[in-house]
Amino acid sequence: MASLIEDDGKMQDFAVGLLFLFLTLGIAPARAAGEPNQPTSSCRIEAVNYKGWSAEQLSNRWVKLEVVPQNGGRLMQVIFNGHPYLFVNPKYEGKYLPPDPSEWFNYGGDKLWLLPEGNDDEQHWVGNSDLLDDGPYTFRKVSEGQECEIELTSPADPQTGIQFRRTIHLDADSPRIRFHATMQNKTGHVIEWSMQSVSQYDTADPSVPSRNSHSFWTFAPANPFSSYLNRYHVRFGPAENPAAAVRDDGFFALHYAHLAAELWLDSTQGWLAVVDGESRYAMVERFRYEKNETYPGKASVIFWTNGPELRLNSEGTPSLTSGGDGSPYYLEAEINSPLVQLRPGETRDLDTDWFPTRAGSEFHGVEDAGVVVHPLQATRLDTGKLRLSGSFGAFFAGRLVAHFYDEHGVTLGAMPLTKVDPADLVVLETELTPPAKPSRVSLHLEDGNGLDRGSLQEVQVGAVEKH
Repeated sequence: MASLIEDDGKMQDFAVGLLFLFLTLGIAPARAAGEPNQPTSSCRIEAVNYKGWSAEQLSNRWVKLEVVPQNGGRLMQVIFNGHPYLFVNPKYEGKYLPPDPSEWFNYGGDKLWLLPEGNDDEQHWVGNSDLLDDGPYTFRKVSEGQECEIELTSPADPQTGIQFRRTIHLDADSPRIRFHATMQNKTGHVIEWSMQSVSQYDTADPSVPSRNSHSFWTFAPANPFSSYLNRYHVRFGPAENPAAAVRDDGFFALHYAHLAAELWLDSTQGWLAVVDGESRYAMVERFRYEKNETYPGKASVIFWTNGPELRLNSEGTPSLTSGGDGSPYYLEAEINSPLVQLRPGETRDLDTDWFPTRAGSEFHGVEDAGVVVHPLQATRLDTGKLRLSGSFGAFFAGRLVAHFYDEHGVTLGAMPLTKVDPADLVVLETELTPPAKPSRVSLHLEDGNGLDRGSLQEVQVGAVEKH
């Protein structure tokens, strides 16, 4: 027995020495079988040249964000899976022009603005080039690696009394982009403003940029109890605009046409979607609707299409202006914060999340985990199997899991179906043997960490179909 103990001690000394050798030489011992792989995903922040601008780029395996701090702290471009979403004005590429209140330098991209707009009094924002829109913002890197975050801070604007601060956050394991914006009263008196996230989307035909896309749409849920006559309000442009309508499913739909128009919605469900049917990409912007607060003009969401403007001369004869501002084709999607009074030093926040994903020629809504392209169908076959079909744009990478329920809502179990990635359209066409006899199916997305990101759709099981 004593010799065995002695041998064990020698083996322990050998193992310790071997480990020391590994560490000295920088050699990692082999991972034991079955030991999980360590996460390798990461995101980066680096200084880059973007179209001639000194920019900061946030990136992970799906997304590149091009931020130009000097030009009003703009997020100038979002590139997902190689697809650029935002409009960048070729007239001003790579340029910086100091603020000039008599002009407006439309660089493009995404930025923060104020409401209400106008020149009636000091509580209206004129909206031309000023410190908030065009002034140089300071840049600070907050974190990098498993999550990336930057902070952009505007100069304090003596005209409006506001200073903006905005953080942009990108995780390593998804294409979701998170924004946290703050406006602060830098004066010694009470002021009242609404903060606005303004995103200019490129609506040119991706194959022929000299013409506009004929399949570019934006959507938002229309308020069933809207304060507006048609559940949306035409703030500018033709009152009878065939490009805008509320569909039978309750979604406000705007088909891009190269005609100047501004449309307001008192939407309460907290999302808007931009869908390019030509390139088959979509962007969903989420926000939190504050139901007990006042929005400027009651609008939580605003859409603007650029183009010629309809004008009447002194004799009442209509004509169209050229609509040329050096900006060929773009659409603005705008999210408003409530209109709030700020005492000296007080702040108000606006949080938004963006989800770039894939799309199709149809759109049937936004769910927790993605976009519905073709609605989920669940049909019982005479073989006892269940056929599931549908297509979706996913917000996260992971897998689809079907959850089954009986007619009383009792869970019957769950079944994993297929892997998904936001860069690929999810096309579901499968037959499976479900547990027991479900009457409802809910399709969930679990991310790579096993976290349930919510439902893509939930439907009743259809009648028996002969196979």
